[in-house]
Amino acid sequence: MVSGFTFVRNAIKFDYPVVESISSILPLCDEMIVAVGNSEDETRDLIESIGSPKIRIIDTIWDDTMREGGRVLAIETDKAFAAISPSSTWAFYLQADEVVHEKFHEAILSAMDQWHDDPGERRPVSVEYL
Repeated sequence: MVSGFTFVRNAIKFDYPVVESISSILPLCDEMIVAVGNSEDETRDLIESIGSPKIRIIDTIWDDTMREGGRVLAIETDKAFAAISPSSTWAFYLQADEVVHEKFHEAILSAMDQWHDDPGERRPVSVEYL
């Protein structure tokens, strides 16, 4: 099982391409966890509008006192990661302003298949090396 995960807040206000981001990895994922922060816009509705049964939204409240050094971003990432299915073999993290070109899908799936039964520590696979 492959779980995608990301977080987002105020996607409309700051013009993040989050729909494109999520849509770019949905074909690779069995589930997609999206931690939607307490936004000042209709970000949650935007995520819902993707209309995929693979997407599971978790609502979060950002601790704005943790903004220095990007700590709040790490906390929100951890919240989304903690919500993935325990049966997942792979976790695919993508930020709300990143996309994966479909030309890399086959190579990513191949790498996941190749390393599926490797008992060693999981290593990140970067598309720049595919």
